[in-house]
This record gives sequence, structure tokens and C-alpha cells, in this order.
Amino acid sequence: MSKLNTWKIFTRGIIKENPTFVMLLGMCPVLGVTTSAFNGLGMGIATTFVLVMSNLVVSLVKDFIPDKVRIPAFIVVIATFVTVVEMVLEAYVPFLYEQLGIFIPLIVVNCLILGRAESFASKNNIVPSIIDGLGMGLGFTFALTILGGMREILGNGTVFDLSLFGQDANMMILFILPPGAFIALAYLVVIFNKIFVKN
Repeated sequence: MSKLNTWKIFTRGIIKENPTFVMLLGMCPVLGVTTSAFNGLGMGIATTFVLVMSNLVVSLVKDFIPDKVRIPAFIVVIATFVTVVEMVLEAYVPFLYEQLGIFIPLIVVNCLILGRAESFASKNNIVPSIIDGLGMGLGFTFALTILGGMREILGNGTVFDLSLFGQDANMMILFILPPGAFIALAYLVVIFNKIFVKN
């Protein structure tokens, strides 16, 4: 595999096929956990780990899985890595574990991860599958962090818990609430596609 192809696979998930801003995949955690930049970053890193590792394993075992049980087998692989992530977060980052809550086990059914396992990892070798998982994961992490940061700035006047406007600033609390997630996401999708995606 050439360096050009490697770079193309890697950047595709960050820009041209960004899971959140272009393909609109995995909207449940995107809208549910992005009340702050820290939450978005944490969920993005957790999802990236699961994506890379599941792509790696699916690529390794693809020739040994019968077609009839392909999807259930992929889900078992994904669930294994989600369990690892959940246990690590609970043990070492309990604050983030509490913030993300039910959205951690829901990584198992994130259509982004299952979609990459089915459409890419099951048809390609190990290295391209890892690169694809990393690119898609970083694109997802980027989108969640930007969305969480935007909501945190507009709703709380902070970013990564650092105050930007002082204690007495009047912020738009709407952006911390669920409707604010839809509004912020809509604007970011339009801006991202106008700048980076050529029609």
C-alpha cells in the first residue's frame, strides 16, 4: 500500500467522510454527551479505541467467520472492546465515566463502528483497517470536541472548565440543554460542509 493511499484512507474519515459532520453517523452520543468539550473529547477517544481495535480484529478474523453469523460476530468483537473501555474509565477516570453514563455501553450499537467493520475492515487487510479506524475515530473525536466546546462556550462561558468571560457573564443556557445540541450541530454541519466538502 502506497503512502498516498494510506494518507487518503486516513484523511477521508477526518474531512471528506467525517462521521458526524458529513455522514451524520452516531448521532446518539453526538447529541447526548457534548455538553462540554471534555465530555466530547472523552467519548471521542473511547470510540476511537473501540473503532481501531474492532477494525483490527475483524480484519484478522474475516476469513474465518461464516457469512450467516458475520454481523453478530462483529458485535461480539465490538462489545468486548467496549467492556474494556468501560472498565478502564470506571477505574481510572470515574468523573468522565459518570458524565458519559449509559452512552459508554451504547458504543456497541454505534452505527459508525459496525459500519466500518462491515464496509471496510471485513474487506481489507490489517494495516488499512487500522488506518481507517484511526482516521474515522479522529474525525469523530474532532467533531464531538468542537461541538462540546461550542456548546460549553455559548452555554457556560467556559471551555475545558476554563472561564472565558468571567463569573458575571450572561450566557445562553439553551446551548447546554438538548435543543441547543441540535442547533449547534446544524450550524457546524453547514459550516464544515461549506468549507471542506466540495459538491
